[in-house]
Amino acid sequence: MSKKLLIITQEVNIDGDDLGFFHGWINEFSNHCESVKVVCLKKGRYNFSDNVEVLSLGKEMGNKRLKYILIFYKYIWKLKNDYDAIFVHMNPEYVVLGGPLWRLMGKKISLWYTHKNVNIYLRLAEKFVHEIFTASKKSFRLSSKKINVVGHGIDVDYFKATNIPKKRKIITTGRISAVKDYVTLIEAIQIIRKDYLEFSLDIIGGPLNEEDEGYYSYLKKYVKENDLNYIVNFLGPKSNNTIVEYLQSSEVFVNLSHTGSLDKAGLEAMACGLPVVTCNEALMEDLLFDYREMLYFEKKNSVELAKKISGIFNLNSDKKKELGVDWRRMIQTDHSLPGLIKKIVNISE
Repeated sequence: MSKKLLIITQEVNIDGDDLGFFHGWINEFSNHCESVKVVCLKKGRYNFSDNVEVLSLGKEMGNKRLKYILIFYKYIWKLKNDYDAIFVHMNPEYVVLGGPLWRLMGKKISLWYTHKNVNIYLRLAEKFVHEIFTASKKSFRLSSKKINVVGHGIDVDYFKATNIPKKRKIITTGRISAVKDYVTLIEAIQIIRKDYLEFSLDIIGGPLNEEDEGYYSYLKKYVKENDLNYIVNFLGPKSNNTIVEYLQSSEVFVNLSHTGSLDKAGLEAMACGLPVVTCNEALMEDLLFDYREMLYFEKKNSVELAKKISGIFNLNSDKKKELGVDWRRMIQTDHSLPGLIKKIVNISE
């Protein structure tokens, strides 16, 4: 990795509920670089060392798309002598915009991308970049010789088990959207309550658009009509730097992702020693294969999901602790933040 790095990302905000984790990535990159310039769509609160400078395209000030693009070109040209390499996080559109100019200037371009979606921007970006980084084999669905599977980057010093008393609590995190299939989880809760008098479900996350709002209203109505208000808690979005408290006090994490990509939220839960009950094939195949019978359920199968959660509830405390140590070890070994950035740096040199 060059000693002078330009990072392109959506948001820089240590309090962000979705991209707050990326603050830690920038910090880790700064440990390997002489200087780091960060161009983001919007910025909030941050705390970096003196070798990091953050420049915003101005979404927090109400700037519109055309202005974003003009400011983007202004920055990448004005800073051309302040970086030798570019690391674009999750947005191939920026590679398409800047790629031709960066190539002409002799800059090395890398892209981080973890999603099943393959669109025209990704196809074009693949032509411009020198390296592509992704978390698992299924996290990047476009064929390319430039792909490097490097795992995720979890701050294992922050996401860790504690002595906080565990409650009989199920937790899940993520956007409130139909693609997350919260209905299956709530149906499983209806089944579980026949056997357990005291337990709860915390759903952390919120809707992002009008369609999500409609789904969110449907979920709340469904919960109310089925007399589940005393069990199901919609807690709304939480910043990445506060969510650990909810994980540490919970007993089971449920991952309902249908993306087929290695899900960061599940890895954060594992780092806290939590069992992750999941229908995500990537998470199961890459990390939890030895626990398939205990933790894997078929998509949209609420009966099977209820059975898996009940199985975790019924484990004795010593077994839960033993398994929690094993799950955390997996994250420390293959998905720690320092380990990830070191891999990216070494490959990019």
